Amino acid sequence: MSGTTFDVVILGGGSGGYAAALRATQLGLSVALIEKDKLGGTCLHYGCIPTKALLHAAEVADATKEAETFGVRAVFKGIDLPAVHTYRDRVVGRLYKGLQGLVESRSIELVAGTGRLTSSTTVQVGEETYTATKAVILATGSSARSLPGLEIGGRVITSYEALSLDFVPASAIVLGGGVIGVEFASVWRSFGSDVTIVEALPRLVPHEDEACSKALERAFRRRGIKARTGVRFQAATQDANGVTVTMEGGETLSADVLLVAVGRDPNTAGMGFKGAGVAMDRGFVLTDDRLRTNVPGVYAVGDIVPGLQLAHRGFQQGVFVAEEVADLSPRVTDEAGIPRVTYSDPEIASVGLTEAQATEKYSAVEVYEYNLGGNGRSQILATAGFVKLVCEKDGPVVGVHMVGARVGELVGEGQLVVNWEAYPEDVSGLIHAHPTQNEAFGEAFLALAGKPLHAHA
Repeated sequence: MSGTTFDVVILGGGSGGYAAALRATQLGLSVALIEKDKLGGTCLHYGCIPTKALLHAAEVADATKEAETFGVRAVFKGIDLPAVHTYRDRVVGRLYKGLQGLVESRSIELVAGTGRLTSSTTVQVGEETYTATKAVILATGSSARSLPGLEIGGRVITSYEALSLDFVPASAIVLGGGVIGVEFASVWRSFGSDVTIVEALPRLVPHEDEACSKALERAFRRRGIKARTGVRFQAATQDANGVTVTMEGGETLSADVLLVAVGRDPNTAGMGFKGAGVAMDRGFVLTDDRLRTNVPGVYAVGDIVPGLQLAHRGFQQGVFVAEEVADLSPRVTDEAGIPRVTYSDPEIASVGLTEAQATEKYSAVEVYEYNLGGNGRSQILATAGFVKLVCEKDGPVVGVHMVGARVGELVGEGQLVVNWEAYPEDVSGLIHAHPTQNEAFGEAFLALAGKPLHAHA
């Protein structure tokens, strides 16, 4: 192909968009990738990577404060936030440079500008029209949501502004106890802030297994993070001294900043999707299980598709659609089999059904929870938590839920277990290296298979 005609035109250069572009060119298709901001999207520049860099800086701060516990003499003198930002930007910069090199090496036509879908085969960027002969892929991502009447600005911020703060707030109110909210609460507390989380639902991280929520709430209490659950936001006012939040019932809280972390909205407004006939619901693009919209030849991936708003979900969907367009008939992904990680202190990692979901779906379930107190590596790391397995009675494991330091690194095995519908005895015979936290995974399966060793029956 040449000029402005390509096999595939992709609108959005985030995780889903660039993954689709890389895989499509690998399969011999010509690709135009249109991005209005920076290649890599929210995850690389304003989300996953920079926030996890802050969380690692927070971990180093906590380790310094607690150094004497391990026989190390160290002095914590405070947080140099500009230096933290320099470290964060260095990480992002290296990854950005590498991604740019990858895209360039694949001869992908990277188009800088705001694109608009004008038909089932065309995307308009300024005065230029890019035509797709095989498929248009919509991958425009999401942005921070607010609440009606709550205007972002000044001391009322979203995660985007929180990343660029040039000071550590002495106090902060976090509106929303989901993943983004608890991660920033964790960072700010490690940096020395007085933090209160306000969550309308009855518990923090409400989409996780209830045992994980309870464990996180206990850990946060020990760290001095306050959580107000089951209370609804009513209004917020701000002045030069800070922000005051009023909840239903009249209770008020005051702090230096208010972080609004109530979810993310799809970036679809004004992009021509409806005009081109694409079916939508509350701003989300509707697709079938093969990520096809109702308009032939138009696909959608990532945060604009209803479901989990996770970068790795969008990435895999991008790969899937590229293979679908190339007629490889890839296997449909089961959303329940996508791993989830909350990078707070402690971390939460899970895959599959919660105990409540499994109980609703199956006539009977078995559950086992292995406490990390019996795991040598966890004791070395001075972390508390558990590995919880949810199993269909006399059937496969359908859910894995973990709490503790670094458990996000264990969820890969959990993903294999759940997606391959493994039975407890299938995993209990595998050898897990000693001493590792992964060993706790093996111990949990030994117990569920009826042969507990370092665990109570």
